[in-house]
Amino acid sequence: MSEEILMNVTPIEARVALVENGVLQEVFIERERSRGIVGNIYLGKVVRVLPGMQAAFVDIGMDKASYLHVDDIVSVGGNDVSGPLAIQQKIREGDEILVQVLKDPLGTKGARVSGFLSVSSRNLVFMARSEHIGVSNKIASQSLRDELKKTLVDVLKSESSMGSQPMTGGYIIRTAAEVFVEQDFVSDIRYLKRLWAALEKKIKAQSAPSLIYEELHISERVMRDNVYPELERIRVDDQEVYDRLCQFSEKFVPEYREKIEFYQAERPIFDLFGVEDEVDKALGRKVELKSGGYLIFDQTEALTTIDINTGGFVGKRNLAETIFKTNLEAASTLARQLRLRNLGGIIIIDFIDMLSEEHQRQVIRTLEKALGKDRSRTSMSAFSKLGLIEMTRQRTRESLEHTLCEGCPVCHERGMVRSPETVCCEIFREILRAARTYDHDKLLVLASQTVVDRLIDEDASAVADLQESLGKIIEFQVEPVYTQEQYDVVFL
Repeated sequence: MSEEILMNVTPIEARVALVENGVLQEVFIERERSRGIVGNIYLGKVVRVLPGMQAAFVDIGMDKASYLHVDDIVSVGGNDVSGPLAIQQKIREGDEILVQVLKDPLGTKGARVSGFLSVSSRNLVFMARSEHIGVSNKIASQSLRDELKKTLVDVLKSESSMGSQPMTGGYIIRTAAEVFVEQDFVSDIRYLKRLWAALEKKIKAQSAPSLIYEELHISERVMRDNVYPELERIRVDDQEVYDRLCQFSEKFVPEYREKIEFYQAERPIFDLFGVEDEVDKALGRKVELKSGGYLIFDQTEALTTIDINTGGFVGKRNLAETIFKTNLEAASTLARQLRLRNLGGIIIIDFIDMLSEEHQRQVIRTLEKALGKDRSRTSMSAFSKLGLIEMTRQRTRESLEHTLCEGCPVCHERGMVRSPETVCCEIFREILRAARTYDHDKLLVLASQTVVDRLIDEDASAVADLQESLGKIIEFQVEPVYTQEQYDVVFL
């Protein structure tokens, strides 16, 4: 199996594509102005306690207060308050509390936070308020799980006997530790110890609300979480990020240092394997199947529905066989689309009706196998009486559509169009593409009023950085007849 990671970086956006056998499986997008905050640790202030919900709202310095459930409160002001107590017995309005973000703000909801704090290295997760030592569920071999746990316990004892007291707390052994040597655990424990000591020092010097610890840049998170022996290479098209990844790799994952490549070809990196086209298709409702059938995705606030149709597929034997083959192909395709579109929450799948129970079982097995590659937690039911499959997928970040698009202003949000921020990112990529291909000193960007306003206001510093790096002058002109998604880059 051939697997690659492609990283495309511009001054205002970083995109990472996971490609398997030449097919895009997953895409991550992080924008400098709206970086995700999952994993960040904050010193927050309790602004409201809700006994009826057994929850509290905590100000961590964001636009919306974060949500904290009573079961996630373990310490307030350095005092242990864990256990089965009512929330009003644990915290009060005005208390300062250390929390870590579990989920980014989604729509109108603030972030979900927890008092159970953790920081990660390549092979380990350190949990500051736990004594548990566990192993990732993705490591299936019981013998390997036992060996990993024994090795970690031995390393912790060894560090203690050498006069280097390990931190009080628990550890989880990550999936990356499947391929490990004992020295990896030693290096990780010492790194985590230095990191946590620095955080404790910062906590004492800060007042709420304030940021105590910020998660790694998306490129480093990918190196930490997504590299595995099957990975052939990691291609990066930005010199600064390439250098950062090389340094990170040499420190934490030296065995992958030789797999990192700086991509300098004129052809944009996301044109490889048709990644750009796949992202565009993932924003549409309809997904074509190779057989001639198709899927229809409808995403709403409450749930996502997926409808399967035979389309132009007429089969070769009989109707039941035609329906069965379409459903099998749809099961594999929709699992990939869930990852690519990052759809979460409740998902209803309307397969074409099958009378054969054996056909139903095979479709369910195919879907379960395809979902097994998904790193987000999923659960699914059997076929209902109406022939539907109900499933849930863990929602950890905004869907691809909500990240790249916004409600259409022309039809009063009955449809979706690319947001001005997304169009600006596309313009940056087009400028870089044109600059590599043609030798001109000045470029003119023609776009709608909304997009030009953003380029000369919020993105002005990024435009200046781009001009300096390219050594070219970039000018902007409003085209009144252009829609929000239309633009052109021309040379002067």
